[in-house]
Amino acid sequence: MSSVRFSQEFLTKLEYLYVVSRKVFAGKMRGERRTKKVGAGVEFADHRNYTAGDDLRYLDWAVYGRLERLLIRLFEEEEDLHIYLLVDGSASMRQNGKLDYAVTVAAALAYIGLAKLDRVSVVPLGLDVDGRARPRLPPSRGRGNIWKVLGFLEALEGSGPTALVKSIEGFVHATKRRGLAVVLSDFYDLDGPAAALDLLRFHRFEPTVLQIWSAKEARPDLRGDVELVDAETGERRDVTITERALAAYMRAHAALTNDLAAYCASHGVGYFKADTNVPFDELLLRMLREGGFLS
Repeated sequence: MSSVRFSQEFLTKLEYLYVVSRKVFAGKMRGERRTKKVGAGVEFADHRNYTAGDDLRYLDWAVYGRLERLLIRLFEEEEDLHIYLLVDGSASMRQNGKLDYAVTVAAALAYIGLAKLDRVSVVPLGLDVDGRARPRLPPSRGRGNIWKVLGFLEALEGSGPTALVKSIEGFVHATKRRGLAVVLSDFYDLDGPAAALDLLRFHRFEPTVLQIWSAKEARPDLRGDVELVDAETGERRDVTITERALAAYMRAHAALTNDLAAYCASHGVGYFKADTNVPFDELLLRMLREGGFLS
């Protein structure tokens, strides 16, 4: 279980972040991010022919006076914004506090979304011991549901393989409502991140990437003969870590980060490197200042 404890101090910080987000966006992003559908809203959209049983209040008498045709006025109404927090719950996230950090950031994003009356869902990424997708938290709306979200997040455990493609493939096919898909992961996946993020884009979700990043993993302080154990597969390997080998590893780790950032830049996907050494509220404030995804 995550060691994160959602204290009163933590909740106070969440309320502060929510207030800041309101000042930053001042309704601007909400108008852009809300989706429209034809219904009984307030903004005129179109006409259609009257059929028996239609509500007579929506007859356009002005058109009837000109054309002697009975037409029903159609209006646009706003749909709630759906925010999906896709939190990597694989075994690699358990290392160096990454899962705790991801859970904390996800809780903050959930609070802001719920307070704004968006619909927020938490979707754990990774597979269970039977190779199946993990249960998700269905969409919630309203600030009072933050306790349900916090309880769900705090119960997340780091175990099993990342399996980004399989996890996200299951998510997109099981989710009817499109919306913002925030992926919080270290992206330690042998298949790479591109195919998984492509699934979100091709299925008309709006992805944002938070790469959970640890300096201890990017620049490990290891030398000599060691046994390395793969956190997700359990594979063990005896290696001798020389200066040359360490330099090669650090180049490979940097390439992972650079390739992910380049993919996001070339496809218009929001990207943030979430350093576990940086307090979560500083990360959120930076995201808000840089025009993040919160409505």
